[in-house]
Amino acid sequence: MDNITYFDTAEFDTKFAAELKGFDPLNYMDRKLSQRVDPFTQYALAASEEAVKDSGLNLEKIDPEKAGVVYGSGIGGMWTYHNQQNNLYKREGNPDRVSPFFIPMLIADIAAGRISMQYGFKGPNYATISACTTSAHSIADSVMLIERGDADIMITGGSEAVICPMGVAGFNAMKALSTRNDAPQEGSRPFEKNRDGFVMGEGGATLILEELEYAKARGAKIYAEITGFGLTADAFHITEPAPEGEGVGRAIKVAIRNSNLTTNDIDVINAHGTSTYYNDKNESLAIKNVFGENAYKIPVHSIKSMIGHLLGAAGAIEAIASILTIRDGIIPPTINYEEKDPECDLNYVVNTALRKDVRTVLSENSGFGGHNTALVFQKYEE
Repeated sequence: MDNITYFDTAEFDTKFAAELKGFDPLNYMDRKLSQRVDPFTQYALAASEEAVKDSGLNLEKIDPEKAGVVYGSGIGGMWTYHNQQNNLYKREGNPDRVSPFFIPMLIADIAAGRISMQYGFKGPNYATISACTTSAHSIADSVMLIERGDADIMITGGSEAVICPMGVAGFNAMKALSTRNDAPQEGSRPFEKNRDGFVMGEGGATLILEELEYAKARGAKIYAEITGFGLTADAFHITEPAPEGEGVGRAIKVAIRNSNLTTNDIDVINAHGTSTYYNDKNESLAIKNVFGENAYKIPVHSIKSMIGHLLGAAGAIEAIASILTIRDGIIPPTINYEEKDPECDLNYVVNTALRKDVRTVLSENSGFGGHNTALVFQKYEE
């Protein structure tokens, strides 16, 4: 997290973000393609290439009609809109200056389409768009498609690239972003008393999901199992969470029940933890309401403290963090924690990573519009 370099922030309330430093799209695609896709699609293609390579999939042996893509973005090609709008108005409104690629670069589903074209996957293919629960919904949908037999393999996840003038101005207008401009590295501080908003991040996160017997038959490297998920709505307010996190609490209950587990089986909670007042307060209340006294024993953490809030990509990157927590036995910390908030009094993993044998992680997210998701990941054993 550091000062924004993409544009002049002199007139902006927030002057910093978690930019994706050092990213070169030409490491993943040719120049022609890089110029015809928005940064959010570049991130999606790059993350998917790394995931496919890591999976060891032999693309020549895959039935393309049983391989699909569900990949989301909360906002889509905002940089493309910004640039093309400038082209239009700098030329006195001449529409001939708008690129013929404007719409295909802008629309949020295009990352899913581009990924399917890249790998020749002809099964289910679409995008989810549900604000900060977008990529968690992508994962849940992918699981359902595999369960009903529509696919053996799914590429899933999400990407976002909205560190642009309209993106920052919009979130500033609703007072959602931290304005800790004098110490940007300390801007994201989930559950801490002096939090003042989230820090915008960007990037892409991709997972390869497979039907278990299919994965075993090809000798796949299995990181973990997804054993349950919960999807709910607050039906309360466009941006503010339901009181006491009622909606996300129900999502957590459903996810645990669908996993055939109890609240005692959850080892770690990967929290949404945005570093905003209402989210962190109500999320903490939701955890207490669901887990009771056990809530104070379960380690809770938010990786947004270190990477910022990736909006539509948050659910996927936090799913990956949850899976690696199981693999490595290391719970990432919630950094920048200095002063305890009496309204947020759970067992947060603060400032230093915690080593712990972990079998089950619950990862939950909430989004504008009242969307809530909860995913349960478990250690895979024969």
